[in-house]
Amino acid sequence: MESNTSAPSVPSSGTATPTIPNLKDRLPKLEPRRRRPPPSSSMPVPETPALPSPPDTAAGWTFQAPTRRILSRQDHDVFQSSPADALIKAWVFGLAEAVVDTPCSAVQDGDLSDTVKAILAILDECEELIAKSPPNEQGGSRFGNKAFRGFLDLAKDRSSKWHQGLKVEDEGAIAEASTYLNQSFGNRNRIDYGSGHELNFMMWLLCLYQLGRLQRTDFKALVLRVFSRYLALMRNVQITYYLEPAGSHGVWGLDDYQFLPFLFGASQLLHHPYITPRSIHQELTIEEFGHDYLYLGQVSFVNSTKTVKGLRWHSPMLDDISSAKSWGKIDGGMRRMFVSEVLGKLPVMQHFLFGSLIPAADGMSADGGAAAEDSDDEHVAHDGEQEHAHDGTGWGNCCGIKVPSSIAAAQEMKKHTRGDTLRRIPFD
Repeated sequence: MESNTSAPSVPSSGTATPTIPNLKDRLPKLEPRRRRPPPSSSMPVPETPALPSPPDTAAGWTFQAPTRRILSRQDHDVFQSSPADALIKAWVFGLAEAVVDTPCSAVQDGDLSDTVKAILAILDECEELIAKSPPNEQGGSRFGNKAFRGFLDLAKDRSSKWHQGLKVEDEGAIAEASTYLNQSFGNRNRIDYGSGHELNFMMWLLCLYQLGRLQRTDFKALVLRVFSRYLALMRNVQITYYLEPAGSHGVWGLDDYQFLPFLFGASQLLHHPYITPRSIHQELTIEEFGHDYLYLGQVSFVNSTKTVKGLRWHSPMLDDISSAKSWGKIDGGMRRMFVSEVLGKLPVMQHFLFGSLIPAADGMSADGGAAAEDSDDEHVAHDGEQEHAHDGTGWGNCCGIKVPSSIAAAQEMKKHTRGDTLRRIPFD
């Protein structure tokens, strides 16, 4: 019986062997990967408004105790198109422009005015107050230390004397200006600190300018000596009292506590011949130049307060920004961020205080109460409207959520390991 299985045919002699297809012709041609261009922002770089001359407060001027006036989204909208908004931008951006391409060491003691020297003396005395209100033992807790309130009380008690030393004699002027200074150290009830408190410090300096105690010739020293000294003070306060970040953005924000060191610092480095944005990853560069450039100094501090090593892990936004091609790009981005993430965020600006020197605009809500520290419940609805949405976008989507301090975690780890080095993650 014949089999149904046919044997494979063998080509007879003289028959051509079938050609095997060349797979190289079927595979797509490989091309070198091209880096994608960074996304361009639709928001133009904010310009610096003209800084108006200080008002004449010599006679007939009525000082006001600063109060909250942004109580709703409508109030915030009014503020964003008001003279006060332009005044704040003119002040902050004007200070940034004063330090373009200038290291901190460029301002010597002999360059300081008497007012600037007095401000530095105030900050030095604030540093001494930390020792007079030592932190309580709290058993390894990473939340804020209640002894911070004692520090605030000591500073508030000396505020009047400090302003008299600045030759601010009027009691109303002292009360108005000192409110901003007292708010610049952090929140008493929540024991936290953030970019809103930092902004209060800059508004205190603006009040001194409005009162004629500071001049335009002081601008460079205000950033490179005064603000630099304030940063050092607040780093000590944050470490000593485990201040919590005033917001819930965590590592997805630029920094847990500060913003202006990056804005001013980008101006300092704007045309630097060899320190590039990538230099923030170079430990030797940070160590050698961190004291002279605010941007690098803040990166160094952030690195020292994290429990893992590497910006890509604990500060991904800073890591992303370091890929910018120039400091000019970063400078423009910081200006945009100040407008959108500080002045443009209701959760931050709802705590901003308006008086006579930084006046509210017509159409904003009536007196919303004194400084935000006076109340634990600060999210009060206005006219039945929820004050701000908890949508998780941007910075500080809710300033009322308690967030453990990353500084506290690092400090507690150092205590347990009896050393100053931070634990590396296994694959770092």
